Amino acid sequence: MILDVARLTLFPALMAFAAASDLFTMTISNRVSLALAAGFLVLAFASGMAPSDILMHLAAGSLVLVAAFACFAFGWIGGGDAKVAAAAALWFGFAHLLNYLVYASLFGGVLTLLLLQFRQWPLPYALAGQPWLLKLHAKESGIPYGIALAIGALMIYPETDWIRAVDLARLLIG
Repeated sequence: MILDVARLTLFPALMAFAAASDLFTMTISNRVSLALAAGFLVLAFASGMAPSDILMHLAAGSLVLVAAFACFAFGWIGGGDAKVAAAAALWFGFAHLLNYLVYASLFGGVLTLLLLQFRQWPLPYALAGQPWLLKLHAKESGIPYGIALAIGALMIYPETDWIRAVDLARLLIG
């Protein structure tokens, strides 16, 4: 039962936290990425995932880490975004990786267009006192891409074996 609760809550909560953190501070703490990676490893072993499957998930995460850090090196995304994307890829493995990256890219494009439009308008006086909103509104600020990464991840997560393995009947009765 504890394993089922962890499967249902850990990944979504950490991704939501990453999105909120990026929105309000334009940063994602390394602790979030480390918690995602550690959570994956703990749940993988606790769930009895085969060592070969764990290695494939690690390979997916490593591949995304390399690609995302290349994007970071070019200044296209932030370092926190790169690490969170790689940590999320750990959870998805290659089975759901492409879908995750497509969703994250689409939501990232929409987010970017919306923010660019938002930055064209003056902030209403009532909102101008919010430091996080001022930073988000500033034209020289980046895009809090952690939001798109989290939305993409939360779209894919229900399709994964992590959720399929949850025994809802035992959770509801127990």
